Amino acid sequence: MILLWQLFVSYLKIGFFGFGGGYAMLSLIQNEVVVQHAWMTNAEFADIVAISQITPGPIAINSATYVGYTVGLQTGHTWCGLLGSAIATLAVCAPSLTLMILVARFFMKLKGNRLVEGAMRGMRPVVIGMIAAAALLLIFPHTHAPGEDNFIDSWSWILFGGVLIGSWRKVNPILLIVLSALAGIGIYYFPTLI
Repeated sequence: MILLWQLFVSYLKIGFFGFGGGYAMLSLIQNEVVVQHAWMTNAEFADIVAISQITPGPIAINSATYVGYTVGLQTGHTWCGLLGSAIATLAVCAPSLTLMILVARFFMKLKGNRLVEGAMRGMRPVVIGMIAAAALLLIFPHTHAPGEDNFIDSWSWILFGGVLIGSWRKVNPILLIVLSALAGIGIYYFPTLI
């Protein structure tokens, strides 16, 4: 139960301080899940991020659900996986929901306020920086786990480059995801074919 309480507190903290949406929250989530509590490795976290991106819904909530399930299973009881999912998901959503209900009442009055507009302009570069930090943490993880190296290999860079070029050329994102998945299956599960 202590593990589930830590999960709740961690995701409540992420929910309160995760400005800028799911991608900006990834660095906070990675810090809590991989660095602070070592509930999973960077490779497992990257897999959860990938799954969270391709499933419907916001990435922060999807990743909270998956991480909560994984952490809940670490208690040794199967039903705690579902409980962990519910706890993490509710904890990450509660601050935003509460703040939005409070802010919505005052938003129209504060919409033209110079201080509010200045605060919003000041937060834009921070959000971009947090998104960049999340990308860099996934590419160049800094772990304290013995024997855990960077899981990014040369094939990952080739796939990244191909998807980047495809995105720049306006290839359908769904097609890029499907082709990347097929390439990953071919490269990592059938390496003798390459």
